[in-house]
Amino acid sequence: MCGVWCVCVCVHVRAIRCASFRVTREAGLTMLCTQSYISCRASPKSQIRLSPNRWVIKVYNEDNTNRAIEIPSDITARDICQLFILKNHCVDDHSWTLFEQLSHLGIERTIEDHESIMEVQSTWEVDSENRLYFRKNYAKYEFFKKPLDFFPDYMVSTSSETNGMMNHSQLMQTFLSSSTCPEIHGYLHAKESGKKYWKKFYFVLRRSGLYYSSKGASKEPRHLQFIAEFSDSDVYTLLSGRKTQGAPTDYGFCIKPNKSSSPRDLKLLCADEEHIRTCWVTAIRLFKYGMQLYQNFIQPHQKQRTSPMRSISENSLVAMDFSGQKSRVIENPSEALSVAVEEGLSWRRKSCHRLSSHGSPSTSQSPISNLAIHRAQPWFHSKLSRDEAQRLIAEQGLIDGVFLLRDSQSNPKTFVLSLCHAQRIKHFQILPVEDEGELFFSLDDGHTRFSDLIQLVEFYQLNRGILPCRLKHPCTRIAL
Repeated sequence: MCGVWCVCVCVHVRAIRCASFRVTREAGLTMLCTQSYISCRASPKSQIRLSPNRWVIKVYNEDNTNRAIEIPSDITARDICQLFILKNHCVDDHSWTLFEQLSHLGIERTIEDHESIMEVQSTWEVDSENRLYFRKNYAKYEFFKKPLDFFPDYMVSTSSETNGMMNHSQLMQTFLSSSTCPEIHGYLHAKESGKKYWKKFYFVLRRSGLYYSSKGASKEPRHLQFIAEFSDSDVYTLLSGRKTQGAPTDYGFCIKPNKSSSPRDLKLLCADEEHIRTCWVTAIRLFKYGMQLYQNFIQPHQKQRTSPMRSISENSLVAMDFSGQKSRVIENPSEALSVAVEEGLSWRRKSCHRLSSHGSPSTSQSPISNLAIHRAQPWFHSKLSRDEAQRLIAEQGLIDGVFLLRDSQSNPKTFVLSLCHAQRIKHFQILPVEDEGELFFSLDDGHTRFSDLIQLVEFYQLNRGILPCRLKHPCTRIAL
């Protein structure tokens, strides 16, 4: 047994009551067992010290509600994510992430899974309004799977330390190698410290740091001016760069020294397009952490192969058939799968019938029943505007297949599918189609019809159809 620590989940009332969890880390697995409820009072501080090795910190959700958790001083970002995943019964698809948001600077960054939370918060000023956020980030390690989507040919070249052309099939290996690395280059807008205007320069990113050219696109050493290195700095994205910094586009980012919280020490940069910013930010992360990022990426997959997190009861579950006079074990996997599918469809039909029988003149599926059946799905966000949908998808990662469904604001009888493809967010209207008294939903003017939105989503998760890509990653919000 490696250690014991408690987690207090707070509900905001006058005297906050919180459930305490004892967490035992044994053999690489995390287990929760509830203790008695305790009372505590709300504190505006982001952290409270209980003892030299124990702290209470606050973690926020996307709706800005928060939970206070008691942690040991050596806890990492991955540990905290695993805790909330287990507590909320989330699907652990390795995309849950902890973010650091510095409110007074208007910037945020992904906290890498291996980073110590107390080391991150040790750089915060006392009584600051900085926050830790828990949410999905599907793009966190996507560059290991599809590096060419993150590093366009025209922005990557072989560094001066290597001979010959870089093989793009070995791009990630080149990034991770300590002896050589690719070079990222291109134009960025930069804001000089103490000045209001932005100016465009040609920048070069190497393992030794970030440089800009004082003469056009020249890479000669005499023309390259040093900007920053990353051993004691981190890269952040600007949350509202146009408003707070007068940035020329929405794709701003910055380099911030770890030991400084002054706006004067920020190296403010801005790209013309989202995929350009993504390339620079991802490359800086790789240059800073190197092989550690790859270890963070493969570690959960290795654990799944060696010791999957399944309980004894889950391992002993079998499919049963109770339709006859005697029950029997279904040993054929194909038969078990077909029975499971039929059970799901039967449940759906019963739900529709039950909903339509309450206040509906017909037992056929009505708009009310179809609305109710999908509202509990994690990918559905009812009263979400177009701009809010775009922000939510951008926050959870601009990679192919990130999606959500929402009510249409322009037409209350329709729905909208918001989908990310090629780092751009597109919106598709889902129209109701009525046929012989039954209501269906369609994305292609009725050519492909679905009795409810769940069927629609399941179909486009398997088939691209008229969409630019399949639905892969649902935008999910949870209550901490």
